[in-house]
Amino acid sequence: MKLLEERILKDGIVLGDNVLKVDNFLNHQIDPVLMQQLGDEFARYFADKKITKILTVETSGIVPAVFTGLALGVKVVFARKQKSLTMKDNLYSATVYSFTKDVTNEITISKQYLDENDSVLIIDDFLANGQATNGLMEICKQAGAEIAGVGIVIEKSFQKGRKILEEQGMDVYSLARIKAFENGTVQFIEE
Repeated sequence: MKLLEERILKDGIVLGDNVLKVDNFLNHQIDPVLMQQLGDEFARYFADKKITKILTVETSGIVPAVFTGLALGVKVVFARKQKSLTMKDNLYSATVYSFTKDVTNEITISKQYLDENDSVLIIDDFLANGQATNGLMEICKQAGAEIAGVGIVIEKSFQKGRKILEEQGMDVYSLARIKAFENGTVQFIEE
């Protein structure tokens, strides 16, 4: 998606060899006009999949997931990383490691919001090593829900996440695919 690539080049900040900071429009400050366009594009791509739920992980996946849910007319469920007093029992859970934050979280979703009748579209902000997506897929498996596909805002194609997901038969659609970070700049895969 050219629009997203242009925004990454304009406002993204490369940190080291494998981190892209996009706080200006996705991970801290949100550009709702851009997010609506991203949601519309995910909805267009997955329109024929008969999706009943969008599934993501808090926090940065929520906004693109909500705009995708709005475009598809379906509800959005997000996995929580923090335990809540109101969510103690009747949960699906999976363990997810975040390389960017160097922390392992147990993500949870109430069984009330996901079941075997659901066809799920997983949406996330980044795909690197596939840990968050694999955790959400594990939760879908526990619920007996079908996974219709995976929508990623920004994919670091130089890492193994896409390969892992495709080996599991997932339809992965990424709006921006990064080939490499070279000399502090982003290089995209030409498609």
